[in-house]
Amino acid sequence: MTTQAHTGHHNHAAHGDHAAHTDHAAHADHAAHAAHDAHASHAGHDQHADHAAHGGHADHAGHGAHAAHAHGGHDGGVPGGLQVTQDGYTLDLAEKIVATGETEFRFRILGPDGLPVNEFDAIHDKELHLIVVQRELTGFWHVHPERQADGTWTVRLNLPAAGAYRAFTDIAPRALGRTITLGADFAIAGDYRPGTAPEPERTFTVDGYEVALDGDLVAGEGRLLTLTVRKDGELVTDLQPYLAAYGHLVILRAGDLAYVHVHPNGEPGDGVTAPGPDVTFHTAVPGRGTYRLFLDFKHGEKVRTAAFTLPTA
Repeated sequence: MTTQAHTGHHNHAAHGDHAAHTDHAAHADHAAHAAHDAHASHAGHDQHADHAAHGGHADHAGHGAHAAHAHGGHDGGVPGGLQVTQDGYTLDLAEKIVATGETEFRFRILGPDGLPVNEFDAIHDKELHLIVVQRELTGFWHVHPERQADGTWTVRLNLPAAGAYRAFTDIAPRALGRTITLGADFAIAGDYRPGTAPEPERTFTVDGYEVALDGDLVAGEGRLLTLTVRKDGELVTDLQPYLAAYGHLVILRAGDLAYVHVHPNGEPGDGVTAPGPDVTFHTAVPGRGTYRLFLDFKHGEKVRTAAFTLPTA
C-alpha cells in the first residue's frame, strides 16, 4: 500500500488506497434545502430528492444507491473528529511521537471494556479509514491500514516534516451499530518549521489536471460544491470510478480540525451520473471558519488529489 503526502504549496501525486463511497442522486433544486439532522436515517430517500450532508453519528445501514451522507458532520453537538473517545470507543495510538520519514504507524481501537475491538461493519468496502494531516493542513494522507489478529492496525506512512499531526479514523464498531469518527494528536520529532495553509483559491493544478471549485460553504446550511476537472485545458468526460465514486472529499476546519467526509451526488453506472467533468457534493460544515478541502479523483488509472482553502461565506 502506498501513501501520499499532500502539501498546500505543491502539486500532489496519487494517493494510496482510498475509501469506497456510496454516492448521491442528481438533485433537481438543491439550493432550496438545508442540512439534514445528523441522526436522521439515510434510507428511503427519493432518487432525485435534494439532501444535505449528514453527520458522523448517522446510521449508515440501509443506504439506497443514491442516498446522501457524510462522516463527521455537525449534529448540534461536538463536530466529528474532535474526540479521542466517543460512545465508549477510544483511538489508542501506539506512539505519540515518531521520527520523520517512513514509519510503521500503529494504533488500536479500544472498546467500552478497554479491550481492542476486532469486529467492525464495513464502511464503503473498508473496516477503517485513516486520515492523517498536519495541523497546519499543509499535508494530507488518506490510507487504509490492515488489522492484525490482536486488534492492532498497521500501515506504512512517509511523514517527511517535523511538527504536529492529527489522525482520524472512520469506523463502525459492530456492537455500536453506527459510524463514528475518532481523532488523536501525535508529533513528528525534528526541526519544526511552522507553516500556514495556502490562501483561498478556486483552482488547483496537479499532473496537468486543473480542478476548479464552484460553490460556497455556509455555516448551518447544506450547499452544493461542484469541482470541474480539465486535462491540458480540455474538459475530462471519462473520469474513472474509484471504489464506487467519481470523487471523494475530506473537509477540515483550520484551527480545531473539525472533520467532514462527504461523498458525491450520483453513482457510476446509475444511468444518470456522467463521468465528469463535474463532481458535485452536497456539503454542510459545523460552523464558521476557514476550511481545507481535499478532493480525490481518478483518471488514466491514477488517483490524484486537489486541495483548496475556502472560508465560509
